[in-house]
Amino acid sequence: MDKTVVNTDFSNLEGTCCYCSEKSADLIRSSISRIPVNAIHFIGTGDYHYQTLFWLERLEEPFTLILIDHHPDDQAGAFGDELLSCGGWVINARALPLCRKTIWIHDAGNACCTRDRDKTEEPGLISETGPELEAAYLSVDIDILSTKYAHTDWSQGEMTLDELLGICRDISSKYRLLGADICGGLSEENGGTDSDQALNYRSIKAIAEAILQHLDSDSGY
Repeated sequence: MDKTVVNTDFSNLEGTCCYCSEKSADLIRSSISRIPVNAIHFIGTGDYHYQTLFWLERLEEPFTLILIDHHPDDQAGAFGDELLSCGGWVINARALPLCRKTIWIHDAGNACCTRDRDKTEEPGLISETGPELEAAYLSVDIDILSTKYAHTDWSQGEMTLDELLGICRDISSKYRLLGADICGGLSEENGGTDSDQALNYRSIKAIAEAILQHLDSDSGY
């Protein structure tokens, strides 16, 4: 299966911004059903980060979710569990039977690992490895970057692009990547301009290139 980058932006679909209705979720699942998981998926701004869940649902072996994001995306939504949300989709991901653990990387030096619902801060967690590479899915929100490297709709971190690329390469060498996605940007509704898009594109392109060559082409998803 060819390694590729796929744009799966469903921002024009009703009932998808920040919260995803059940009807829209079913439509998205159907629309992406023939797109391989073993690819890099660009899913639009952070308002649609919940789309990661739909890719995780298609995995057929135990995996670790690695989230690089300025926000943990594991907060209960205003409507409880009734609607899937961009700020709470990780809760749904942890509930998947095949999700062994989640790792949230929120700055260049720290990672937060959730295993069996116990959350502990473990600096340098990604550097751990074993005799066999664990299967993982990688999700990157460019709001982890400082405003020098990206402009997004959400509050941003202070990570440099070089730091992020280094983390992506480290992950790629320590895990067998089944798939990946990238999100983040500044929408026109929030004042996004062509120059904002150009800045974000340069960072997203560099991130995709750092990940692409390490995807597990034999996973078959």
